[in-house]
Amino acid sequence: MLNQVTAIWKFRSFLMALVRLDLRLRYKRSWLGGVWSLIHPMTMAATYVTVFSGVLMLSPAGYTRMLLLGLAVWGFFRECAVSGCLAIISHESYIRQHPLPFGLYSLRFVLGYAIQSMFALGVAVAAIAILDGNCDKLQFLWAVVPALFLVFAAGWAIATIFAFAQAYFHDTKHLLEIAAQILFFLTPIVYPADLLVGKGLGWMARFNPMNLYLELVRYPLIHGSLPDAKLYVYGTACTAALLGLAAVTTSWFQKRVVFHL
Repeated sequence: MLNQVTAIWKFRSFLMALVRLDLRLRYKRSWLGGVWSLIHPMTMAATYVTVFSGVLMLSPAGYTRMLLLGLAVWGFFRECAVSGCLAIISHESYIRQHPLPFGLYSLRFVLGYAIQSMFALGVAVAAIAILDGNCDKLQFLWAVVPALFLVFAAGWAIATIFAFAQAYFHDTKHLLEIAAQILFFLTPIVYPADLLVGKGLGWMARFNPMNLYLELVRYPLIHGSLPDAKLYVYGTACTAALLGLAAVTTSWFQKRVVFHL
């Protein structure tokens, strides 16, 4: 992946031009434009809070904080995996004309989704500031920055892996959409992880990599303290493994993928 990063840096102007194009086309002819990036997490959170806060016996304020942060992280990973499947297929004309680094195509999608997810994360931080009133917990906002770097790197790796998988097996995207729906409910996003522990299903949260990234982002802003250092170690190891797998996948398949487009 280091070679990919070095090669992509040479074409950074081209990459940013593609990202800007995506952002313009995403909200083309829309009255509200980028405001939809704020409306979506707010409406989803309002729906879940209305329905589940009473069912789970949680305070609406605490549930809103947990939910908004969870949806922001989950939305980014989901888009990286599902929509990232199109990263190579949708760039067939570029691939046939110029030997650009393959990591650039998936990074184009990931950067766009990262910007959108930052809006969702901003909504969550604003909600925490409003609901807490004194903003004491936001003093650990800086602790979220390394977690976001890990989330971004993991998202890029996932998008790269599934981009090649889709090029070789064109049902990958459909399978991922089903798997994402299942994983959404297996991951403590709309319910606290303690609920799984109480039901004897704590292993579902312990061995779920998605929950690891959720905790790294959620913990400083919800509890107002630093996460356990081992969470950063596990998160770094998991991200490194994903980047390694993405590098191996790119190295093995990039020379033959053109014959499968």
